[in-house]
Parts: sequence; structure tokens; C-alpha cells
Amino acid sequence: MNKKWIILLVVLLIIGGVLLYFFFGRNNNNQTQNPEPNYSSSRISANTTVPNGNGTTSNTNNIDNTITNNTDNNSVTNNSTNNRTTPKTETKISSFSTPIVDDHENRINNIKITCSRISGTVVKSDEEFSFCEVVGQPSSEDGYKEAHAFVDGELVNAIGGGNCQVSTTIYNAAKKIDGVEITERHEHDKPVGYIEMGKDATVAYDYLDLKFKNNTNYNLKLKAYIKNNKVYVDIYRVS
Repeated sequence: MNKKWIILLVVLLIIGGVLLYFFFGRNNNNQTQNPEPNYSSSRISANTTVPNGNGTTSNTNNIDNTITNNTDNNSVTNNSTNNRTTPKTETKISSFSTPIVDDHENRINNIKITCSRISGTVVKSDEEFSFCEVVGQPSSEDGYKEAHAFVDGELVNAIGGGNCQVSTTIYNAAKKIDGVEITERHEHDKPVGYIEMGKDATVAYDYLDLKFKNNTNYNLKLKAYIKNNKVYVDIYRVS
């Protein structure tokens, strides 16, 4: 055989061997190094790579619980239900109003301040409500102004004038509830224009108070406000 043909044959054999290595040898190595992923786990970890079906892979960093076990879902739902705070139900059970017959701006100012202090007050079961304790002593520093008030039977200007109309309205709303006991109440010495004689409740800080005991088995919540030229007090059952 011609020497040139022998050299050519050797070169072809070498090239053929190299090509066979690249086509068969590397594919076998890839299959050994990258076996098919195991999907038997109930979920895929955050950094696992999975095949896309097109020869490439994608990272699951942005996939949360790609395969989720139903037992895990039920557990989360139950925990959320167990940890949820049951909202309180408020039901209005009493309301009373008295007309504003003296609408001087100072008196209206005082009534509004006192209503804001009363509103939201919760009287728990077996507890006692005290008007003077909740409202405190009226003072100009708190925004109270001088307005008409009865002092020792005389009509005078006093800081906090108008508070007695709020306490009177509370008294009449509270006494309508079964299980509420009026433990302290005082009448004015003279008639007042916003309610009949004998139905009022005068107050004077640290001297005359309006008190009632909540003997029910539920809490009471008070709301006081001015509407349509009247003073209103609503009492809610909280359960």
C-alpha cells in the first residue's frame, strides 16, 4: 500500500475516534453526573434546580411550596383559626335623651367635653360606675368654662356648668337596664328645665356623685353625645 494512503487512513481513524468520544463518552458522563431529580418529597427546596423539558434548568428560588402537602395546608388554616381573636359584639340595650334648653356656648362646650370623657367607658360585670371618677374635677386647664349651674340651690356661673345634664341623662339610661343598681344619686334643690322633678341627678366633684353597680353577667359600654339639640346617652351590652 502506498505510504500516503496509510498515513491518510491513520489520520481518519484518529478523527473518527475523537468524534466517537465526543458523541458517546460525554453524554454518558452527563447522565452519570446529572441523574433525574427525585420528586418523591412533599415540597421542593428553595434552591433546587429542575428541568424545563428543553434541555435547560431553572432555579426555584422564587417558588414557594411548589408541591404542597394537603396536611400542611390544613395545619396552617387551623392555626390561623385558633389564634384569631373573637371580635366583641356590642348591642344597644338602653338610650335616653334630654333637651338642651340653655344653649349658651360655654355650657355646650362643657357638655361636649364631659360627653367625650364618658364615651367609651366600659363598666365590667360586678363593677361600679362613678361619674366623678370618670369625668374628674372640671377645670379651665381642661377646657371647661363658666356656665349656669345650681350651687346650694342658687343659680350661679361655675366652671363645668352643664355637667348635671349629662349625669342626669346617664342616670335615666342606666336605670332602664335590669341588673343595674343605682348606688348613689342626688336631686337638685330646684327644678331644672331639661327633665321633670325627681328624675335628675346632680353632681359636684368629691361631694355629690352619680354611681351605679353593674350586677349583670356582661359588660356595659357608655356613649354620650349631642345631637339635634339634645344630650344622648346610649348604653351597650358587650359580649
